[in-house]
Amino acid sequence: MLIYQDIITGDELFSDAFDVKEVGGVYEIECAMITVKAGADVDIGANASAEEASEELEDGAEIVNNVVYSFRLQSTQFDKKGYTSYIKGYLKALKAAKKLEGDDAKAYEAEMTTEVKKVLGGFKDFEFYIGESMNPDGAVMLLNYREDGVTPFFTVFKHAVKSMKV
Repeated sequence: MLIYQDIITGDELFSDAFDVKEVGGVYEIECAMITVKAGADVDIGANASAEEASEELEDGAEIVNNVVYSFRLQSTQFDKKGYTSYIKGYLKALKAAKKLEGDDAKAYEAEMTTEVKKVLGGFKDFEFYIGESMNPDGAVMLLNYREDGVTPFFTVFKHAVKSMKV
């Protein structure tokens, strides 16, 4: 299995357990809304038939995004001006972290400029998530919905992550 980590913060953002597609300069991660019951996934290894009286769980089920839930992503907010300011600094930090120079740096800048223009063009359609550490210097995952309006997917710049085999 491959786990994709934020290059700057080291936060785990997603894995290849989800359908991951490379589209231009980004990865698109297919996700779904799932129902999670609080305490339902706890297994302490006890034999239920040997217990005196079983306690019924309250129906505290909630619907969550499976990528957000699995990788403990944190919701954040941006207005267009704030995101533009963030992305300028982030792209410089990412270029430095990847130690890009010469032709590699030019290709990176061209690709990232194209992808950022796409994001800014559809800015109102995105929800924003960051890694578990909530480090503001890290990558921002962009949540959007397919044309059907119900199928969620994440977008993340492919230069922002590195894969780690586990």
